[in-house]
Amino acid sequence: MEIFTQVDTWVALLTLTFLEIVLGIDNIIFISIATGKLPKEEQKKATNIGLILAMVFRIVLLLGVSYLIAMKDALLSIHTSWLTTDITGQSIILFVGGLFLLYKSTSEIHHKVEGQHEEASKTTKITTTLGKTIVQIVLIDIVFSFDSVLTAVGMTNGTEGALTIMITAVVVSMLIMMLFANPVGKFVNKHPTIQMLALSFLILIGFMLITEGAHLAHTTIFNQQIGAIPKGYLYFAIAFSLGVEALNMKIRKRKRS
Repeated sequence: MEIFTQVDTWVALLTLTFLEIVLGIDNIIFISIATGKLPKEEQKKATNIGLILAMVFRIVLLLGVSYLIAMKDALLSIHTSWLTTDITGQSIILFVGGLFLLYKSTSEIHHKVEGQHEEASKTTKITTTLGKTIVQIVLIDIVFSFDSVLTAVGMTNGTEGALTIMITAVVVSMLIMMLFANPVGKFVNKHPTIQMLALSFLILIGFMLITEGAHLAHTTIFNQQIGAIPKGYLYFAIAFSLGVEALNMKIRKRKRS
């Protein structure tokens, strides 16, 4: 492992690991929401399974990175008077993933606001929820892994030992997230306002994935090309909202005392 004796390798590894953790926050938020309905003894298990699957998907995609890059080729081209797009495999995955996030987030918000009817027995609900939770985590892991791998490939392009650096960064970042995922999940599910914020963030992320998919497909609507939303803007909005909510929580706690 001569590459790990070079300073550039460590700089790239630390930077990529940090970015993987930042990108993985989306995944943790979704997993926290998805596992919130499970019994407490099952939540940690489901969270760990979700993050392990995310790590496996990322490594598999990295090993097949040449195929992943080839998915930029257009599968279908549409050219009309008001719409122009070249649909690719990458754009389809991001677009479908964004729609799934929008659907999941809005349906969860609906359940939180309107309340759920408990017609089924408790045992049946838990079994069904556990199965659905695993399926949902697997689906969203694929989408987030896809986005994460594209970022990693772009960052390490031309770097010596790029594949080794990317796989190491993925494993390290996932181990770190596994340490903090359960405390974060408990905190999110314990505070209804934080949970609602998290669901709102997922709506933003879903919309971002849809626009990014349209951008990769070079979509133009009414002569206006759709551009990708910079992730920095999104994460700033999330951090700002969490900061305001932290102040609100502090004020409410002081009033209660």
